[in-house]
Amino acid sequence: MRCISRIYLIGLLLIVFLGSAGAEDRINLEGTSIIGNSELPKVLYIVPWKKAPIGDLVGRPVESLLDEVLSPLDRDIFRREISYYQLLNAKQ
Repeated sequence: MRCISRIYLIGLLLIVFLGSAGAEDRINLEGTSIIGNSELPKVLYIVPWKKAPIGDLVGRPVESLLDEVLSPLDRDIFRREISYYQLLNAKQ
């Protein structure tokens, strides 16, 4: 009888021990947040992984802003632009 009670006691202790050990297997961890330096500028570096092919353009582009700036002015259009400019600045 003593042997049966010892086996029963050992079985009961094992059940209690295993039941409490199963509860310890689960751990709740908090999330991680990474905060960078907000004073630094946000920059994106794009690095090509292939060399660009050599272009066909040897000289200046065909339609450049330089040609537009150095082109002759139409007298009536220029006077109209001046009057618009004066009207805009008079309101301020």
